[in-house]
Amino acid sequence: MRLRLPFLVALSLLCVLPAPAQQPAAPERPPNVVFVLADDLGYRELGCFGQQRIRTPHLDALAKDGMRLLRHYSGSPVCAPSRCVLLTGRHPGHAAVRDNKEAQPEGQWPLPAAEPMLPRALDAAGYATGAFGKWGLGMFGTEGDPLARGFDRFFGYNCQRHAHSYWPAYLYDDGRRIALRNDPPVPGAGKLREGEDPDDSRSYARFTGSDYAPDRILEQALAFVRAHRDEPFFLCYPSTLPHLALHVPEPDLAAYAGKFPETPYTGGNGYTPHRTPRAAYAAMITRLDREVGALVALVDELGLGERTIVVFTSDNGATHSPVGGTDVDFFASCGELRGRKGSMYEGGLRVPAIVRWPGAVAKGSESAFVCGFEDWLPTLAEACGAQVPEGLDGRSLLPLLRGGVLAERPFLYREFAGYGGWQAVWAGGHKLVRKNLQKGPVATELYDLAQDPGEGRDLAAQQPEVVKRLEAILAREHVASATFPLAQIDPK
Repeated sequence: MRLRLPFLVALSLLCVLPAPAQQPAAPERPPNVVFVLADDLGYRELGCFGQQRIRTPHLDALAKDGMRLLRHYSGSPVCAPSRCVLLTGRHPGHAAVRDNKEAQPEGQWPLPAAEPMLPRALDAAGYATGAFGKWGLGMFGTEGDPLARGFDRFFGYNCQRHAHSYWPAYLYDDGRRIALRNDPPVPGAGKLREGEDPDDSRSYARFTGSDYAPDRILEQALAFVRAHRDEPFFLCYPSTLPHLALHVPEPDLAAYAGKFPETPYTGGNGYTPHRTPRAAYAAMITRLDREVGALVALVDELGLGERTIVVFTSDNGATHSPVGGTDVDFFASCGELRGRKGSMYEGGLRVPAIVRWPGAVAKGSESAFVCGFEDWLPTLAEACGAQVPEGLDGRSLLPLLRGGVLAERPFLYREFAGYGGWQAVWAGGHKLVRKNLQKGPVATELYDLAQDPGEGRDLAAQQPEVVKRLEAILAREHVASATFPLAQIDPK
C-alpha cells in the first residue's frame, strides 16, 4: 500500500510535537452553610436530646446524619447578646451587646460597625449571604443594619418586641416594610375580656390571624437557596420559634389536640391567651422541626447535600413557667439542668446543637467538648476558606467536627448585665457563678459539673483555692461596658 507524502510529513510531526498541556483542575467549590437558630428552645426539647412528649422527626434525623454537641453554650441567656456573640466571635466580656436594650422608635441597640462579623467574612470570600427571621441587633439605617453588616438579603422581623406576634401587620424585605394580610394584626400581648369564657374557643378568636409570618419567612429562605444553588451561600435562619406568644396555626395545633391535660391560659402572665397552651407550645416546636426539614430537603433535592454544612442550635435556654402560658416543667424542657432563660445556670445557657456535613462529620456521632457561640465564626470561616478576623475569643471546631481531638479549652466565659447581673466561667471540671452583680449582695457559687450537672451542691466554701483561681479569670475577661455595666464590679 502506498502512503502519500503529505501524510508521512504529518505523521512525523506528531512524533516530535509536545503533548498538549493539561488544563488545571477547577478549584473545588467551598461548602454552603445553613445555620438555623431557634429562639428560646430548651436543651431537652428535641427527641434526639431526650424529649418524650414533643415530636421532632426532622431534627432527630439530622442528628442521625451528623454530630450532637452535648456541651454547647449559647452566647448569653437572652436573645440580642447571644446573637452578638454568635456573629462576632467575641465572648460577652468583650462583645458590644450584653443585654436586650431597645432603641426607639423600633428595634434594639445597634451592633457597632467596628465589630467583626461572620456574614462579612463570608461575603468577602465570595458567598451569597442571607438572613431570614429575627435580627434584633439594630434597625435599618443604623450601624447595626443587617444589610450593612455583610448580609446581601434580609427578610423577617428587625425588632424583638415586634416578633412577639406571629400574625403582625408587616415584615421587612431588605429594609422595606411589606404588609401582611392580617386585618387586624394580632398583638403580642393581651388578656381575655371580662365575661369571656376561657373554655370557649370563640373567646380566643381575635388572637389568631390569617397570614402567618413564619410561612412568609420560610418561603423567602427557600427561594434564596434556589437562587444561589450554583454558587456558595450562607443562609442564616434565626427563627422566632418557639418564642412566645403562643401563636400557631390550627392545622399545626390539631396534631396535639387532646394529647395533654390542659388549663386555659387567660393572659394574666404576659403575652396572649391560649385555650390549650401545652398543645400550642408543642406544636410550635414541631412546626420549627418541619421548617428545618423543608430547608434540608431542598438542599438535598438540589444535589447540594454533600457540600453543605447544616448547623442547628438555640439562642438560649427555655423560658420560665408559667410566663405566657408555657409549662416547660411539664415537658422537662431543660431536663436535669438548673435554671431557665435569663440565668447563668446550665438551663439558661446549655443548648442543643447539631451539625450535619456529609463526608466530614461522622453520622450519629457526638461530643462533650465544651464549646460555644463564639466558636462558630472561626469554625465556619476556616471551613469556607474565608479570612478569620483577628481578636476573636472563639476557636475553630473543625478538627472536632472531622473526628479529631481538640485540646481542652482553658476556660469558657460568660457575663450578662440583665436579670440582676451575672458572670460565669467553666474551667476544667468546675464552674464558677457570680450573681446579683447589679444591686448586690454579690453571691459566688462553685460547682463540679461532672459530679453535679444539676448544680445542686455549692462547693465555694470547701474549695476556696479553686474559687480564687476562677475569680481571676472573671476579673481578666470582663472589660467594663458603659452601655451594659455590672455595677458591683465596674468603676463608679
